Amino acid sequence: MERISVFDIFKIGIGPSSSHTMGPWYAALDTRKRITGKDGISAINGLKIHLYGSLAKTGKGHGTNIAVMLGFAGEDPENIDPASINGKIDEINKSLILRINSEIKIPFNPGLDIIHHTDILLPYHPNALSFEYITRGDKQVLDTYYSIGGGFIVKEGEESRSGNMYNFPFPIDKAEDIIRWTGEHGLTVSEIVMANEKSIREENEIRSDLNRIWHTMMQCIYRGCHTQGILPGGLMVHRRAAGINARLLKGRKYNSVTEWIAEIRKLKNSFEDILNWVSCFALAVNEENAGFGRVVTAPTNGAAGVIPAVLMYYHIFHEAGDEDINRFLLVAGEIGSVFKKGSTISAAMGGCQAEIGVSSAMAAAALTECIDGTPEKVLMAAEIAMEHHLGMTCDPVGGLVQIPCIERNTMGAIKAITANQIAMESDPKFARVSLDKVIKTMWETALDMNTKYKETSEGGLARNIPVNVANC
Repeated sequence: MERISVFDIFKIGIGPSSSHTMGPWYAALDTRKRITGKDGISAINGLKIHLYGSLAKTGKGHGTNIAVMLGFAGEDPENIDPASINGKIDEINKSLILRINSEIKIPFNPGLDIIHHTDILLPYHPNALSFEYITRGDKQVLDTYYSIGGGFIVKEGEESRSGNMYNFPFPIDKAEDIIRWTGEHGLTVSEIVMANEKSIREENEIRSDLNRIWHTMMQCIYRGCHTQGILPGGLMVHRRAAGINARLLKGRKYNSVTEWIAEIRKLKNSFEDILNWVSCFALAVNEENAGFGRVVTAPTNGAAGVIPAVLMYYHIFHEAGDEDINRFLLVAGEIGSVFKKGSTISAAMGGCQAEIGVSSAMAAAALTECIDGTPEKVLMAAEIAMEHHLGMTCDPVGGLVQIPCIERNTMGAIKAITANQIAMESDPKFARVSLDKVIKTMWETALDMNTKYKETSEGGLARNIPVNVANC
């Protein structure tokens, strides 16, 4: 079975969707790299991009069109300035030219050369796209990819290479493996995960990258808590995090993230205030995500607000330090990988239980680890969180990651904290439901779920909320 690093689960990129934005973006980058290495970039005489299934039905609202153009132009989703995206896309639409580099240009009309096959579903996965191009010697090539959730991609014919085959000292395929390894070696869950990570990179690199992920999450929360306005896409959704932040702080002054956190800690935060802060943090991230801002997949973009919200709650109200934050992210990443292996983290495959449900389980487990819960309680917290997301549908109104997606992140964060509290007050030996059983049930539920509730905007709220959005 594939071995998944924490840094495969947590990817820094651009919103609004890991499967519909970042996955296609990576697929375009991969095709570009293949062409460069095979025939030379000058070999391309034309390019058409075909979108199928869920990518075709909700791709425009999720930014798929934008992602594939930027990817083929060589832009990196981790490093691109989000403020530059509109200008780059406007230039392509105006010039009808896709610039591969400073010298090579391809005639490209986005309105004609990105083709949405809404009536075609490829068999491997609902999120499919193909790059059709002509190489030197007039050879026609069709490279097909599947965006399988969380920014992971698979090229057709290379399914066996969808993951990495790391030689981890403590290989984990199921939750029961976590219990076995921690029990046999007397280690915590985070220590087991750290040992696996250290088998493929240096410890200082691991800690540096975990710190980079956390600071990206923190900056995203801060931006979202200080940005007002209406989100793009035509639904006229107003940002709310900035207003909540201002009301809770009651005019306090600060000039940086550090000072902002210090001011929050100075407040006499009631239980109600803390709930408001958790919701504010989650709203902030997913408002940034919906506005094509920089986020961290956790494990997806649509669910990117849950883990940062719970981690910020832990950081501020439990005064967690760098080591605590490292432990949190290590455990959260491992729980996400277990869900990916045993079920799915793609809403197009499993509905929103695969995104908000998984992120809530990840956050619940990580929080439990960090307040010294046993490995059994860590897994119990994850199980509780997912158990109460089973069957959740994905029904984005207008094909946008806004309604109900943004608010669902607040619910997932609160459920994660509640699951942690229940697990800490429980004795796992009396539990009737295991995490592995919940993951199995989640997958069976995904298989039974009607396709219209899997990120197609053909059922649920998407059908019953009238909107005037061109992408519908």
